[in-house]
Amino acid sequence: MASDLLLGLDCSTSACKAVIFDPAGRRLAEGRAPLSLHKPHPGWHEQDPADWSAAACDAIRAAVAQVDPARLAALSFSIQRETFVPVDANGAPLRPALLWMDTRAAPQLPPLAADPRLADFQARTGKRLSVNLAPPRLCWLAQQEPAVFGQAAAYWDVHAALAFFFAGQAAASWGSAGPMGLLDLRTMDWCDPVLQTCGIHREQLPRLAAPGSRIGTVSQAAAAQCGLPVGLPVVAGIGDGQACGLGAGITQPGRAYLSLGTSVISGTFSPTFAAADAFRTMVGGLPGTYLLETVLLGGTYTIDWLLNDFLGHPGLDSLEALSAEAALLPPGAEGLVLLPYWNSAMNPHWDAHARGAVIGWRGSHRPAHLLRAILEGIAFELRLQLEAVENALGTAIRELALMGGGSRSRLWCQVIADVCNRPAVTVPEPEAAALGAAMLAAAGVGIHANAAQAAEHMRPALQEPAFQPDAEHAARYDDLYRQVYRPLYPALRGIMGAMAQLPSAGPD
Repeated sequence: MASDLLLGLDCSTSACKAVIFDPAGRRLAEGRAPLSLHKPHPGWHEQDPADWSAAACDAIRAAVAQVDPARLAALSFSIQRETFVPVDANGAPLRPALLWMDTRAAPQLPPLAADPRLADFQARTGKRLSVNLAPPRLCWLAQQEPAVFGQAAAYWDVHAALAFFFAGQAAASWGSAGPMGLLDLRTMDWCDPVLQTCGIHREQLPRLAAPGSRIGTVSQAAAAQCGLPVGLPVVAGIGDGQACGLGAGITQPGRAYLSLGTSVISGTFSPTFAAADAFRTMVGGLPGTYLLETVLLGGTYTIDWLLNDFLGHPGLDSLEALSAEAALLPPGAEGLVLLPYWNSAMNPHWDAHARGAVIGWRGSHRPAHLLRAILEGIAFELRLQLEAVENALGTAIRELALMGGGSRSRLWCQVIADVCNRPAVTVPEPEAAALGAAMLAAAGVGIHANAAQAAEHMRPALQEPAFQPDAEHAARYDDLYRQVYRPLYPALRGIMGAMAQLPSAGPD
C-alpha cells in the first residue's frame, strides 16, 4: 500500500494535537495531549520544553494507533509562535521556555526602541517592536539571568526544538522564525543588526528552511517513542497562525480568518510584503506570500480567567449555563463594556502598559453580564483591528472564517458577525492548524505539486455564511462601538501608563 497519509502536529500553547489526513484533506485519526502553563510571577508565562516532545509523542501514539503507520508519508509542524528557550551545546534547556504571552520584558522596550540599530526594525521584520517578540526578552535574560545568557549555546523556538527531537536537526522554518522578530522578511535570513542589539550571534540560532521543504527524517529514537516509522520525512512547518490561515483556505485577498483561541489572531492574505502598525507581517504558507495578522493576547484566556480565577472553577456545566444566560441579554450587556487587554495591547495601539478595564458596573450585573461583555469587548477589538488593516491596504475584508475553540460558541460567533457587520462562517475542520501543517507535508514529499495545489485539494469546503449580521443588533453595536468602545482606550491610556509607575500596581 502506498504511503499517502499526512501527519500534522500542532503544538499550541495548551496542547499538542496530532492529526492524520489523506490527500483530499479528510481527517482520519487524531490524538491530543495537554501542555501545562506556569505563571511563577505576575506577567510571567513559562513552559517546560521537555513537555513539548512528551506531549507530541503522546498525541502521535494515539493518532497512529488508528491507522496503518506504513501509510504515513510525511510529518510537519504547526507551532506556538514567539516562544523560545535557551539551550546548551547538547540541546538541553537551561531554563523554562518564555512564552509568547510573557510580558516581563516591558522595561526593556524603551531602550531598544531608542537604539539606532533598530531604526528600520519594522521595515525589516514586518513587526512593530513589542514585548512579545524575542529582542526584549533576550535583553531581559542578559540583564536578569546573566548566567543563563552566558551559557546559552543556542536559542530555539518550538519548531527547532521539535525538529531536533524528531530528526536531530534544530531547524526553524521561515514561518516559525519570522514571528520572533529576528528574521529579515525581505531576505529570509537572520537580521544581523537585531542580533547585535540583543547581544547574540547567528551561530546561536537554528538553521533556516523554507516552509514545505524537507529538513530530515524521523530518527530511530524518536520513532521508538512515538510509534512512527524510522526514516519518515520531516517537513518544515509554519507558525500556528499562518497554518490556520492555510488550513482555512485563506489564499486570496478579501477574506480573513479569526482564530478564537487563547489569543485571538486574525489573518488576511497578501501577495506582497507590507509593513504597518495596523498589523504584523508573517511569512505565508504559499511560497512568496505573506499573511497580515492582528493579535489580541487575551482571547479565551480572558474567558478562562473569568471561570477559573474569578469564579473559582465552576465547571463546564456552569459555563454552558452562564453562556445560555448571556445569550438572553441584549446587545451591550445592559451597560457593561469591557476593554480586553488582559495581556497588554498589540496592534494597532502597541502599548505594553495597557490593561483590561470594565466600565458601567451596576448592582444588577451578574456573571453572565461579564461573560457577554468579554465576548462583545473582544469582538469590538476585532472590528477595530480589521478596520485598521482595511485602511492600511485599501482592500475590503468581505467575510470572516472563524475557527478555534471559541468558534464552538454560537453566541460568540453571532456577536462577532453583528459587531463587525460582516457575514461569518465557521471552518468545518476544527484542527485547521494541523491541516495547514499537513498541506505543507504533502507539498514537501510531492503528494501535491506545491503548497498551492495542496491547499486547493485539501482545504475544507466552506458552507454559506452561517452567521449573518442582524441589522438591528449591528446598528446598536455600531453606536456603542463609535461612541463608547473606540474612544475608551485613548481616554484611559494615560491612566494606564501612570498605573504602571506605581509600585502597588504590579508588573505589566
